[in-house]
Amino acid sequence: MYKKTLIPYLIIFSLFTFSNLLAQKEETQSDELYDNIEWSFVGPTRGGRSTAISGVNSKPYTFFMGTTGGGVWKTTDAGIKWKNISDGQITVGSIGAIAVAEADENIVYVGTGSADPRGNVSIGNGMYKSVDSGENWTFIGLPKAGLIGKIEIHPKNPDIVYVAVVGNIFGNNEERGLYKTTDGGTSWKKIHFISSKTGARDVEMNPNNSRELIASFWTVQRKPWALIDGSDEGGVFISKDAGSSWKQLSEGLPKGLTGKIEVEYSPVNPKRLYAMIQAKEENEGGLYRSDDGGKNWKKVNSDNKLRQRGWYYSHITADPLNENIIYASNTGFYKSIDGGKTFDKRISTPHGDNHGVWINPNNNQIMINCNDGGSNISLNGGETWSMQLNQPTSEFYRLTVDNQFPFRMYAGQQDNSTIGVPSRGLPGLTPFEHWFNAGGTECSDIAVHPTNPNILYSTGYSGEFTYKNLETGEEYQRTPYVHLTEGTRQDDLNYRFQWNYPVFVSQYKTDDVYVGSNVIHKTSDKGISWEIMSPDLTRQLLLKDEEKAEIPGGPIQNDATGVEVYSSIFALEESPHIEGEIWTGSDDGLIHITRDGGKTWSNVTPSKIIPFQGTINKIELSSHAPGRAIIAVYNYRNNDFNPYIILTDDYGQNWKLLTNGKNGIPSNHFVRSVAEDPKVKGLIYAGTEFGAFVSFNNGNNWRSLQLNLPNVPVTDMEVTQNDLAISTQGRGFWILDKINILHEVNSVETNNNKPHLFKPEITYRTNIGGGWRGGGGPSYENDFSFYISEDVSLKKVKFIIKDPNGNTIIDLMKSDEYLFDVDMDSNTLKSGVHTAYWDLEYEAPEIQKDFVSMYYSASRSYGPEAVPGIYMIELSVNEEVLSVPLTVAVDPRWDVSNADLQNQFDIANQVIKLINESQKKLSEMRQITTQIKNYITLTKEKEFNDDIKQLGNKVIEKIVAIESELYQNKIKTSQDEINYARKWTNHITHLYDRVTTDIQRPNDGMIKRLDELTKNYNTIISPYKAILENDLNSFTSFLKEKGVTGIIID
Repeated sequence: MYKKTLIPYLIIFSLFTFSNLLAQKEETQSDELYDNIEWSFVGPTRGGRSTAISGVNSKPYTFFMGTTGGGVWKTTDAGIKWKNISDGQITVGSIGAIAVAEADENIVYVGTGSADPRGNVSIGNGMYKSVDSGENWTFIGLPKAGLIGKIEIHPKNPDIVYVAVVGNIFGNNEERGLYKTTDGGTSWKKIHFISSKTGARDVEMNPNNSRELIASFWTVQRKPWALIDGSDEGGVFISKDAGSSWKQLSEGLPKGLTGKIEVEYSPVNPKRLYAMIQAKEENEGGLYRSDDGGKNWKKVNSDNKLRQRGWYYSHITADPLNENIIYASNTGFYKSIDGGKTFDKRISTPHGDNHGVWINPNNNQIMINCNDGGSNISLNGGETWSMQLNQPTSEFYRLTVDNQFPFRMYAGQQDNSTIGVPSRGLPGLTPFEHWFNAGGTECSDIAVHPTNPNILYSTGYSGEFTYKNLETGEEYQRTPYVHLTEGTRQDDLNYRFQWNYPVFVSQYKTDDVYVGSNVIHKTSDKGISWEIMSPDLTRQLLLKDEEKAEIPGGPIQNDATGVEVYSSIFALEESPHIEGEIWTGSDDGLIHITRDGGKTWSNVTPSKIIPFQGTINKIELSSHAPGRAIIAVYNYRNNDFNPYIILTDDYGQNWKLLTNGKNGIPSNHFVRSVAEDPKVKGLIYAGTEFGAFVSFNNGNNWRSLQLNLPNVPVTDMEVTQNDLAISTQGRGFWILDKINILHEVNSVETNNNKPHLFKPEITYRTNIGGGWRGGGGPSYENDFSFYISEDVSLKKVKFIIKDPNGNTIIDLMKSDEYLFDVDMDSNTLKSGVHTAYWDLEYEAPEIQKDFVSMYYSASRSYGPEAVPGIYMIELSVNEEVLSVPLTVAVDPRWDVSNADLQNQFDIANQVIKLINESQKKLSEMRQITTQIKNYITLTKEKEFNDDIKQLGNKVIEKIVAIESELYQNKIKTSQDEINYARKWTNHITHLYDRVTTDIQRPNDGMIKRLDELTKNYNTIISPYKAILENDLNSFTSFLKEKGVTGIIID
């Protein structure tokens, strides 16, 4: 065990401004009452999906990565470290395209909205530009672009830019098409448009002729039940006049229905063009090549490995130095050396499902590849790659927390696996050494046994259900009904299990586990047998509509992965108050309740305040009262981005809409998650597509809770152990850990903003640390906050801590060591919230800087820690006194009593007394010897100098003999201690270290050593008194005789 690192981590943030979906900034009210708390990243640093990349031609180690939820990242050391460069500036997390200007490499353009639109796609809000290589960003338009597939910059004029806009994936929109700016984004012109359902997917410029462009167009749209992919409107188009006019290319290309198309010029020979085309006819899709500038085309490859799931992949990249080399990205990453005829070489990448590669035009061995696990860099043509475990961009669907201390956070990570992560940094290992697989698959919902956190239940593909015991290693798949979802018509599914269908373990009968398809399934034997607990609790729309019933996808390719399973149960919760009460919500808009264990069900869906087919994404059953539920509903997949949070206090007999787009959560910030604080009724948290909000008045109004949280979809949230824990789609897990301040916002405001001392959380003595470079969450730091509405003189503020007996033990105004957000050199305490930090320590032994070797004998120089109990924090402002209790407790995992810790405290203070006494004596000895030496020097010319020297050196010799027993003065740096013999002060400080480092009662060996060192000290120091009374007295008497003032001892 080790002592926690003390890191002042609170930073004051200014009022945060959101932007809505259209990048129109809408102010959302924040508050100085809580803007000094901050979110902490927990982890994991395990990369999430990336579909946008670029490098910098002249800087071989500098690259940019755009993720599908986590924003824009930059590396300057070839992927050893990545830094986010978009937080707080680019107001969405989904990135579709990145391009660096060749003429001025400081100019970077970013298009938002990933254009490889899998089922959890988030759309963007337009174009952004940086003129300082990503340090600062400016929004430059196209707010309704939705998804942006490609950015092409003029090689000599960075103000001329072409942008391929796929459009809003969830509906028809006139903004689809190909755009151009000639003034760096100040204005835009649509230069080619086909229809409101067909957008531009790719655009490329002839490397030798900037007036020649080739572009592809694609009809694509998503519905909750399908991806609509392709039409006869798409195709390949060419312009010879910088985009003023366009001609569709057809000679040798597929006729009729086409889907996604990627196009590419060979930089070596621009007469050679490539097109990866998704086409309806099996024998027409594939890789096409033109060797005459696009006039004639010939299919050179139709291998399915290059065009499977073409709407998601299909990326091609021509080598910049060899016209016969071309790369194709699909589930694998392939290389052709014969102009695309064969792709026999599959290049291994750190993660599968590849979405493209950028190759340095000056050196074709330098490249960056993006895939479903992030981005990775190679400096040797793909032989080796940089890692992806340094990218905190995980995408999570749902969040589960357990009851351990510290609690664990669980989720299924899209394109990876399930994962469990400690909410706090645990000792001994790095955070990613604490990550573990929780069973199931990338899309899992996870349930933890209420009394045994080693037992996990996870859902997965095609209704898979996994039982896992972390302690024994047992893991079994026990699906309620084995039937492949992939490639199956929806009306052929006996049970419609959604991609991430829900699960919970009953808190009343902990062997009972419930999951939801279109009905409720229950097992009481770990999945060996199942029973049906409900009728179909959905609208069963697929049975009424052939479009919804068929295999999802088309008209080009089907895409039945389970993501598009529809009319299924999407939310499933058990009442915290009453056994047998279960609530369900479906992805087609129905809410049901049973109050008798599933015998009867009531449809309690509100009829008007939520959309007919809205997805019931999260049901929060209040811990404050039976029948109270707060529900998050979204309908963005039906092209409705409005926020919907509804509340009932009477089992759904009456409902209230808590969001109208004007009461704090902006319109177009659709809501994904919601949670109510278990300590304060009506304190409600909401997670939206762009961040976090809070309501202090039961949803009547909302305020921003963004603080330092990136603009990222907040997919789920739970309140536990006084933390607000969230999962995100693109930035992993986060925790807001000082929500005790939020508990009292109403109290402050109703008290006319008078000075207020917030009641602190329980403070734990523990060895659990905080963040590390791999995440790790916040520390259990012991801070407490107060609020003042007006500036006040520091002289009129007192801030102290009293022990359980009422004795003042710490003056928090003493220095910025405690009150680190206050300028102690000023005369004024500014208005707002201030935070003090106490490390639970009493005064430490004051090891003086002259005694270097004492530092190297102990790993800590802290005071003894407070014994568990009730302490009192007292704040006085202008003589108005406020006080709140502070509970100090020991880590609940540990078997250590208060009596043990009281004994530790007492023994530590005995050791401190010895340390302080010895330092005082050593300092006194050095004062004496120094003064004697000075007297000898000053009387050098006197006739009595020899007498002074003789008497003085006798005193010095005796004192030095004592000091040499106490202190080793040869130790000047850390490993000198290996070379020189340790002395008494080294041993006593080492003992202090051993007594106080761990949270335990000192053992017999420590007590015995203290007795020995006490006796040793008394033996060593005992001659000192005689030296003072005899030898030193003789010396000072002689000085007096000669008219010289004697020795002065402080």
